[in-house]
Amino acid sequence: MSPAPLRVLLACLFLSLAAPQHSAAQDMAALVADTVRIDAQGRLLATGGVEVFYQGRTLRAQSILYDRTLDKLFITGPIVMEDGEAAVLVASQAELSADLSEGILQSARLVLNRELQLAANQVQRIGGRYTALDNVVASSCKVCVDRPTPLWEIRSRRVIHDQQERQLYFDHAQFRVAGLPVLYFPRLRMPDPTLKRTSGFLMPQIRTTSGLGTGIKLPYFRTLGPYRDLTITPYLSTKSGRTLELRYRQAFATGEIEVNGGLSRDRLVPGETRHYLTATGSFDLPRDFRLTFRGEIVSDPAYLLDYGLPVKDRLDSRIEINRIRRNELISGRLIGIKSIRAGEVNSTLPTIVSDLTFYRRFSGGPLGGVAGLRFQTHSHYRSSTDPADLNGDGIGDGRDVSRASVRLDWRRNWALPMGMVGTVLGEATADTYTVQQDAVFGGNHARLHGALAAELRWPWAKAGANGVGHVIEPVVQLVWAAKGTETVPNEDSLLVEFDQGNLFALNRFPGSDATERGARMNLGLSYTRVAPTGWSLSTAIGRVLRKEDLGQFSTASGLDGIKSDWLAAAQVNLAGGLGLHHRMLFDDGLAITKSETRFDLNRDKYGLAGSYVWVVADTDEERPDAISELAVDGRYKMTENWTAKAEARYDFEADRANSAGLGLQFRNECVSLDLSLSRRFTSSTSVKPTTDFGLSVDLVGFGSGAAAGPARACRR
Repeated sequence: MSPAPLRVLLACLFLSLAAPQHSAAQDMAALVADTVRIDAQGRLLATGGVEVFYQGRTLRAQSILYDRTLDKLFITGPIVMEDGEAAVLVASQAELSADLSEGILQSARLVLNRELQLAANQVQRIGGRYTALDNVVASSCKVCVDRPTPLWEIRSRRVIHDQQERQLYFDHAQFRVAGLPVLYFPRLRMPDPTLKRTSGFLMPQIRTTSGLGTGIKLPYFRTLGPYRDLTITPYLSTKSGRTLELRYRQAFATGEIEVNGGLSRDRLVPGETRHYLTATGSFDLPRDFRLTFRGEIVSDPAYLLDYGLPVKDRLDSRIEINRIRRNELISGRLIGIKSIRAGEVNSTLPTIVSDLTFYRRFSGGPLGGVAGLRFQTHSHYRSSTDPADLNGDGIGDGRDVSRASVRLDWRRNWALPMGMVGTVLGEATADTYTVQQDAVFGGNHARLHGALAAELRWPWAKAGANGVGHVIEPVVQLVWAAKGTETVPNEDSLLVEFDQGNLFALNRFPGSDATERGARMNLGLSYTRVAPTGWSLSTAIGRVLRKEDLGQFSTASGLDGIKSDWLAAAQVNLAGGLGLHHRMLFDDGLAITKSETRFDLNRDKYGLAGSYVWVVADTDEERPDAISELAVDGRYKMTENWTAKAEARYDFEADRANSAGLGLQFRNECVSLDLSLSRRFTSSTSVKPTTDFGLSVDLVGFGSGAAAGPARACRR
């Protein structure tokens, strides 16, 4: 008889012998093997490529003896038993019940989630739920013949694996590093690698700073049901730093919230309790609306930096409801702002801001093309009631503003002879302002503004014989807009960026308080080259010519005068992973107003990214000194497991470094280690230069969430 029919026959025979008569079909066991025989005692012996399938469990062995009287399987290995997708048992021999739920395995190894291995002299299966291991060595590190000692291991007299709760219970556990005992635990409970959430301590973190000294964080994670959890992190440092950090998360049917906070006592601010609190959330509302919110408070300006939190000098708390659909945007938001920037007084700043926006886009109609209608309201409030400008910033200290605006825009394209594209576009805006507590602009104001433009593009395209594509596109745009004079305060359009994105815009001001006025001509020329080898080049140059200078723009914007500065931009991307981006503004005398260069080199072994920014000084933009700053960060893969990182920011105007940092990262199949050293050199009245050292170690395979790195290679 051929092997295939024999396997089928044996499967049917085993079903009739081993399955209880009352079992449903889906609970029956199946067995296949190369050969089978039944001895005089009625025992079934299967040998050669034996496989048993029962209730999601799979067992493979060299031979199996089934004794129906004892209802047991006597198995000779090598044995591989898979209990679901996450647990694998490997043994030399075993004695198991017919349903594989109970029994003893000799010289066994339990592998969980293909990460954590537990080797034992003997493994006992209990009730289909528990696995008991004696004299255990647990590790997720690869063991080689030439290096039999794993990088880390846990030795224990006995380990119980609760498959239902997905927990590991160690008895008399000893944690070793490179074979040397480091820690001892009489009892130890840890989650198995398949468990995503469970209560217990997380991996500690070590942090050293010049202000707080050396400290340790010991997070404790507490589940509060399937949809809530709380993380409590005590942080103690050598310079009398005592901190309690909290994180609360909760998921709902339509959204989620997260709250983070901390309370601290330290020598940096003696005698005071320092704190911070942030809360974020998002929820889906009926009719496709979405609610988001964020709240932030902090006790003092230096707290975020001292404790390694994301640094901000202005805190904004907001709640927003919006809906985005095809051709429609509806958004409403309320924002509270608190400045912790040195020298700023919150009473003279807009601390409460509200916005409401409705935008709808239309296609077709009697004029054709695409049109849009926007309705927007805005208001901001200052707590000061003084209408005079006592702090000299050009704004009344107590100025409160409310604005309502309606804008209609339209655009239509035509295909012209010789491949040219003609466009007519325009917009009209009506605004009404109510200004209170301002000695200059107080009262009600109304404003109408419109612009109309005609544009001509003539793209020239060529495809070379080698597959290289070239596109040259000159663009001319004529814009008419009323000259007029501004009669409303400008608070949201003080900083103007002149770039490729707004070279052909009708209004280059970023907000609504200012409008670009006067007739002008926008000129541009772009060139793009794309090669099939994977590299591309794109360049653009352009400028704005005005009929007359209305004094709307500052020097640093590059848009002042009858003739604007030249805008030049280039972008190169190479197949080898190098990207270079450059943009600059310069006048007819080649004097540079702004320049920005960014580069990015990304290779498997190393990577380098950086930027250089130059901006001329301009008091209109509250920048008395020029900006000249270089920022770089890089990585170098020293080996498959070790990666070095570095970053730095240097201020050429101040002739000093702003910050610098070094990092060292190790990843293998069982350990994730991160070392970091950073220094912040700048200081202010509330922030001092600080040095920060961090150490984080995660053991892969114990629910740390750290990704496994390349496994160590065995020499033989």
